[in-house]
Amino acid sequence: MSATMSGSGSAPCRFAHYFIICGIDNETGIEPDALAALYQWLEADRQGRDPEAVAAGENFDQSPLKRTFKSKVLAHYPENIECSPFDQDAVNMLCMPKGLSFRTQRDSRTPQFHSFLITREDGSRTYGFVHTFYEEVTSPQICSAMQTLHQMHQAEHNTSAHNCPSSSSSSSSSSSSMDSLASSLDEVESPSSSSSSQGGRRSCGCSGEGYDSVRDTLYVSKAMCLITPMPFMHACKRFLSQIHLAVTSHQPPPLPLESYVYNILYEVPLPPPGRSLKFHGVYEPILCQRPGVGELPLADFPLGEAFRLLGVENLVQLFTCVLLEMQILLYSQDYQRLMVVAEGITTLLFPFQWQHVYVPILPASLLHFLDAPVPYLMGLQSKEGTDRSKLELPQEANLCFVDVDNHCIELPEDFPQFPNKTEFIQELSEVLLSFGLSPAGGNTSLEPAVSTQSSTLEKELKSTSLSELVDDKRNGNLGGEALDMLELLQGNPTLERLQALAKRTGVKVARLEALAAGQKAVGDEGVGGRSPVEEEELRNAKLNVQLREVFAARFATMFADYESFVIQNSPDLESWLTNREQMHNFDKASFLSDQPEPYLPFLSHFIETQMFATFIDNKIMSQWEEKEPLLRVFDGRIEKARLYNVRAPSLRSSVYQKCTFLKESAQAIEQRLRKIDHTAIHPHLLDMKIGQGKYQQGFFPKLQADVLASGPTNKWSNRTCSTQRRVDRHRQQNEHLVLDNDLKEKYMQEARNLGKNLRQPKLSDLSPAVIAQTNWKFVEGLLKECKMKTKRMLVEKMGREAVELGHGEANITGLEENTLIASLCDLLERIWSHGLLVKQGKSALWSHLLHYQAREEKNELLSESPVSNGQERRKPESSVGLPALRVSVIQDMRHIQNMGEIKTDVGRARAWIRLSLEKKLLSQHLKQLLSNQSLTKKLYKRYAFLRCEEEKEQFLFHLLSLNAVDYFCFTSVFTTIMIPYRAVIIPIKKLSNAMTTSNPWLCVSGELGDSGTLQITKNVLEMTFDRQNLGKLTTVQLGHDNSGLLAKWLVDCVMVRNEITGHTYKFPCGRWLGKGVDDGSLERVLIGEFVVPCSDDEGGRGAKTPPLQRSPSQIRRISITSLTGRGNKPTTVQIQESIGEAVNNIIKHFHKPEKERGSLTVLLCGEGGLVWALEQFFQHGFRSARIFQKNVFVWDFYERVVALMENADQIGDLQEIPEPLGLNCESFCRYVNAVNNMPRNIGKDGKFQLLVCLGARDRLLPQWLPLLAECPINTRMYEENALLRDKLTVSSLVGVLETLNDFPITLETSFTKSVEL
Repeated sequence: MSATMSGSGSAPCRFAHYFIICGIDNETGIEPDALAALYQWLEADRQGRDPEAVAAGENFDQSPLKRTFKSKVLAHYPENIECSPFDQDAVNMLCMPKGLSFRTQRDSRTPQFHSFLITREDGSRTYGFVHTFYEEVTSPQICSAMQTLHQMHQAEHNTSAHNCPSSSSSSSSSSSSMDSLASSLDEVESPSSSSSSQGGRRSCGCSGEGYDSVRDTLYVSKAMCLITPMPFMHACKRFLSQIHLAVTSHQPPPLPLESYVYNILYEVPLPPPGRSLKFHGVYEPILCQRPGVGELPLADFPLGEAFRLLGVENLVQLFTCVLLEMQILLYSQDYQRLMVVAEGITTLLFPFQWQHVYVPILPASLLHFLDAPVPYLMGLQSKEGTDRSKLELPQEANLCFVDVDNHCIELPEDFPQFPNKTEFIQELSEVLLSFGLSPAGGNTSLEPAVSTQSSTLEKELKSTSLSELVDDKRNGNLGGEALDMLELLQGNPTLERLQALAKRTGVKVARLEALAAGQKAVGDEGVGGRSPVEEEELRNAKLNVQLREVFAARFATMFADYESFVIQNSPDLESWLTNREQMHNFDKASFLSDQPEPYLPFLSHFIETQMFATFIDNKIMSQWEEKEPLLRVFDGRIEKARLYNVRAPSLRSSVYQKCTFLKESAQAIEQRLRKIDHTAIHPHLLDMKIGQGKYQQGFFPKLQADVLASGPTNKWSNRTCSTQRRVDRHRQQNEHLVLDNDLKEKYMQEARNLGKNLRQPKLSDLSPAVIAQTNWKFVEGLLKECKMKTKRMLVEKMGREAVELGHGEANITGLEENTLIASLCDLLERIWSHGLLVKQGKSALWSHLLHYQAREEKNELLSESPVSNGQERRKPESSVGLPALRVSVIQDMRHIQNMGEIKTDVGRARAWIRLSLEKKLLSQHLKQLLSNQSLTKKLYKRYAFLRCEEEKEQFLFHLLSLNAVDYFCFTSVFTTIMIPYRAVIIPIKKLSNAMTTSNPWLCVSGELGDSGTLQITKNVLEMTFDRQNLGKLTTVQLGHDNSGLLAKWLVDCVMVRNEITGHTYKFPCGRWLGKGVDDGSLERVLIGEFVVPCSDDEGGRGAKTPPLQRSPSQIRRISITSLTGRGNKPTTVQIQESIGEAVNNIIKHFHKPEKERGSLTVLLCGEGGLVWALEQFFQHGFRSARIFQKNVFVWDFYERVVALMENADQIGDLQEIPEPLGLNCESFCRYVNAVNNMPRNIGKDGKFQLLVCLGARDRLLPQWLPLLAECPINTRMYEENALLRDKLTVSSLVGVLETLNDFPITLETSFTKSVEL
């Protein structure tokens, strides 16, 4: 019970809060259902018709037996309870979601049971259990009114006979997405199978089946309901069915009905935790039990039934969707089925709780709630004959649609699978099989078939045992009754057939056999004299708890160490609550790095959900206040597992661990139900006026309100509650001395509502004003969510505070980033589906884009000119070279439409969002899309988010902030698509050597592959080529064949651009290519750098973010480079620092999460890289003065070293060299020769670069360095003060280079091509 309830009289300790009767009010007679009328009014308003005209006209084209009429709460006892105020409208709507329905003696009138729940604003719940039955109409006014309605319907039917096919309210031909939904739900399920088969679903076929007040008996629905604080479904169901039996039985009940109602309202307590309770219905005792403090919380809805309806596979998929907070719509003809599946799924979430809109039974008048742009779990009643295809829903991009009656489920696209799904399903199947249920679902168990038979059986059975019960002194466990039951069951041919069938299909019918075998034993009180119903309940309870234990054990395994990652950095509750929004309270990155690889796709999504955030909030708040009950049980489980697991828990192991609690949890329940802890006071005669409450068979009497208005005084109820109050008071005084209670409550509420848009729809007040208010809340909530998501995405990208994910596999790159982008796509879909009128396909955003595209292309045809409407052009990325890339929404759409890999609209919308985000055009594109206001008005209702100007502006502004960071979310996801690239070679013109007679070629490499060698037409210097996505570009190989007279070529740089994403890379060169010039190289490997697009003035209207600054390490590198200008040689200290920094950057690279690593090639060969730093080292003190006008390079020194060694080896001098040094000589010679013998002309500097890279890769650099330092040639080629001749420097450098040996350095194929080692 929530804290607000305790301390207000005895109500919180009572089993039931209210007893309610709903039905027809004989005073006011038949009234049309106002909610249905309101719904039609809203629909008309939305479609632009005149709402008043709709409201005025009654709906006569439907048979009155098929229409719904207004039901009323006829009586409820007590009048009101302070802690749980009575909400008349909500109760009336949920007791009779369809309103009143009328039947005649020809129709089936089987009583129905269903349950519902009401969630209050603060998230607390009360449960309702409803028994609906049909009662004969005795009022002549109502019968004649019905007759009149029928005649009007006949007249209407005869006049409209020529256009018979148009039925009910679906005759309007608007393209509204909600229309078909409305028409399918307006027709209340047909009262008789014969009429529905005759007339199809049309109301016109009913003329012969109508109502005649002389010939027919009229019946109307009536409902009895119990409202309870806890979901004791079985107990309430049995109590209500016994009350109904008393009303319809031939003999009056032993006591007046008031006695039983009074007893359950005021004298039956809630069982205390861990105890069981027995109380008395009209004929039989009823048992219920409540789990103990350390056990899973109470859940009385039969989970076995949910598994039977959906099958294990489907149920696990649905469970995953609920965990990931998607939109869930359950669809069934039966209200109780909706409730069983919804409650079943939410109880399985332990220790988490569903935090969003939760309406397991959505009344027809609340259909506009399907428009809610938030996660929801709702149940919708389907009508006979309507199929799924007719049901158009406002938003389907993230919808999980569950057709309960047909055992099928439609899943959203690309959602991650639950970890260890196969083993998990296997374990659940074993539990189900042990109870005789088929894991595949479907009607394989015996119960449903029997239940229809049982109501008539019970009637006969109960009347026989009545006399025995009245004077029974032993609380009702009768031997005789069981015997009667057995006789009845044995004499029933239908049941015998079922029993035989059940045996064949392998279902256990042990109950009947045991009953037959143990006839004598049953007579004894002690030997488990339990009715089959009680045995069934026990079996259900054991199955429930075992299935729930399997789910709970999964979470206990997956989150065994979650506490280690909770960030608790607030000194007290108040400071935590005030800074709640700004703080991270769970280290997501470290948590993910500790998880096994296969779990990551699911977990990375799950830890972003509201239910996980609330769970962590509760954990943090438990420092200052009592632990939330679910959290307490869960933490207890983890502790227990730790005690049993002596060895350290194996992190990252994805080995499936089975649940070990199954037996003990089932035993706990069995013990409680076999040994009753408490027995409530028996029903007894009340102090009633004589003559009232007269029994009349088949009619529910008018109960005496005065005796039911209030409970007894000075009974146990007050006593237990006063102790409860004392405990509460004491706790409050101790706990929150710091914080005023009201203030704390306010903070708590705010903290809990963080990120939730609207916790629950208000069922009671449904005026258009309230609906508008609700939609306004949605708009505010969406804006807030957008702000939080964009902020989170920025922090993730820029903050870099995420610790390494710790996975070597490439497929994990950008795991969190992907999750965040997926959730942004989901948010945009929800925004675009809010208040939607017209939609094609499942994606609201793509539908809008298609409408926009159609209009623009139409305009284009009309004007016979290229699409120019508001499309800006981007300036070229650099002052030279590449032509501008056009910015166009339509162009980007066409790129996506040309991708054959994407098959669905939802997929296309997501790809388009990723592309726009990568191009930094998302905000601009959406602004462009929404600038066509006439289109937006045509597609959206007035209250839609996209038609709220101010919010829309703010929303686009939040999206604009994402331009501050670089995303590669399109390039990195669609790795197999063909992409057009454009390359431009820019020569240095000052020496007029822009022209060359040789034939140039180019090879572009990226993280995902290379382009192969591309021949370039002479002197064109620009080309386009299509290749499968190369990923981020890293290197370009540029060369020529040295033919012709002007073979020498001085190149400034190469520019390459991805023509879809617009990403441009610059590959600086600044050197000659040609024989006999520079180092004689005919090809060079150039290292790429990403060009940040310059902000263009007209593009973002000055709203673009300033260009990114380079990271500091790069600035520092540039400063070192500038020192090496001519005549300004670097000092020894600077050289040593630059080597240290280059090595440091490589180590840092491997310590970063893979998604942030960038290119290793740049760190090896780029400016300030390892090659560059070592070149400075070898150049220091190098005697490279021109010998006969010819430059000497470091490579020349290497070649001489090799020549000397090989020479010495031949003479035999190397024999004296110690063994390791000898090996090093051998490897050095082998590598230098291999580089020299390559068929490629990469020049001396290119060879030096390649050798350093190979040495770093194969961990040989630290071994070669001492070798070069010791070589006798040094004295000739290096000056005295050279670093290479300083032993101390060399040994410290060896130490620095050895640190690279711990890392797996990989080289691009463009480097190592054709090297034979």
